[in-house]
Amino acid sequence: MRGHIRQRGKNSWAVVLDIGLKPDGSRNVKWHSVKGTRQDAERERVRLLHELNTGAYVEPAHETVAVFLRRWLDGYQRMKVSAKTFERYAEIVDKQLIPALGHYQLAKLKPLQIQGYYAKALETGRRDGKGGLSPQTVLHHHRVLRAALRRAVMWGLLGINPADAVEPPRPTRKETRVLSDSDAATLLRAVEPTRHYVPTLLALTTGMRRGEILGLRWADLDLDAGTLAVRQTLEQTRAGLRFKEPKTQKSRRLVPLASIAIEALRAHRGTQVASRLALGVVYQDSDLVFPAPDGQPWNPGSFSAAFIKLAVDARLPRLRFHDLRHSHATQLLRLGIHPKIVSERLGHATTGITLDLYSHVVPGMQDDAVAQVDKSLRLALGEAASGD
Repeated sequence: MRGHIRQRGKNSWAVVLDIGLKPDGSRNVKWHSVKGTRQDAERERVRLLHELNTGAYVEPAHETVAVFLRRWLDGYQRMKVSAKTFERYAEIVDKQLIPALGHYQLAKLKPLQIQGYYAKALETGRRDGKGGLSPQTVLHHHRVLRAALRRAVMWGLLGINPADAVEPPRPTRKETRVLSDSDAATLLRAVEPTRHYVPTLLALTTGMRRGEILGLRWADLDLDAGTLAVRQTLEQTRAGLRFKEPKTQKSRRLVPLASIAIEALRAHRGTQVASRLALGVVYQDSDLVFPAPDGQPWNPGSFSAAFIKLAVDARLPRLRFHDLRHSHATQLLRLGIHPKIVSERLGHATTGITLDLYSHVVPGMQDDAVAQVDKSLRLALGEAASGD
C-alpha cells in the first residue's frame, strides 16, 4: 500500500494511492484531489494511508450528497418509518439539507461544511426570509443528516461520519404546562358536556398519547379487569388518516385503569350504542372507542383544535392535549411512584427518557427522599436512646 503526490495545477494536487491488484491482475490505483499547499496534500496522503492500514478506507465516489440523501429516503427510510415520520424527513431533506449541502460530493463532505450550514440556518434559515431557524429545528436537521450519513458508513460509501464531529445547537427546553388538581378538575367540568370528556379523562389518568386514544378499539378494553391494551395509534398524513402499530415495543403496553375512568368508559359505551342506533346505516362501525360522530376515525387535527378552544373557554390558555400526558407523569412522580413504573405506563423506550423529560420533578423527589431518610434515622436513634 503506497501513495505519492502529483501536482496538477496551482494549489491543486493529487494523492495517488496504489491499493493492490484488481481481479484481472492490473494495479488498482485511486486518485484523490487536494486543494491547497503541498503540505496539505502530504497530510491527506498520510491520512489516507492510515485509513488503508486500519481498514477504514473507502474508495472515492462521485455521488453527491443530494443523490445519496434521496436514495437513503426512497430506498431505505420509506420502509423503516411511519408515513408521517417519512414526510417530516423528506421535508427536511428536500427543503433544507439538499439546498444547503446537496452539491458536495458525499465522499468529500467535511464537518466544517456541516457546521457552517447549522450556523447559517440559525441566522437566516427561514424560507420566508424573516430570520433564522430555532435551535430545536436545526437539531432535528442534524439528527436526520447524522442518521443518513451513518447509513452511508454502513453501506461502505464513507469511512467515517462527518456529522459525528459537528456540534449541533442545544435548544433550551420549553417549559411544559402541568395541570394542578384544581386545574384538572376545572378542565373536566368544562369538557364534561362534550365528546372530549372521556378522552380528556383518559389522558389525565393514563398519560396516553392523542394518537393512542383515537386509535383505541373496544376490543382493546377489558373493563371487568380494569385494563386497556395499546395496540395501534391513529396518525394524520398528507395522504389521509391511517392506523399504525406503536413505534416501539414498550409503546405496546397494558395500562391499568382508574375506577373513575372505568365508570366513564362504561357510560360512554352506552351513549355510543344509542348514537349508532339513531344514525342507522349512516354509522360506519369500526369498533373505535372515540370515533367521529359517523363512526369514522376522528381527525387528530380537528380533535386538538376543538380541545384547545374548550381549554381557552375554561380559562386555561396555552394548553395542548399532550400536556395532559405531562400532567399525569408529573403527578405520579410527585406522589413518589418509581420512575420505572411511570416509564412503563407512558410507554417510553427506557426509564432514562422519563427521567430526562421530567428532570424538573427530580429535585423535589430528592428533597422528599432526604426528609424520609432523616425521619427514619432520627426515629431509630430515638428508640435506641429510650431503650438504654
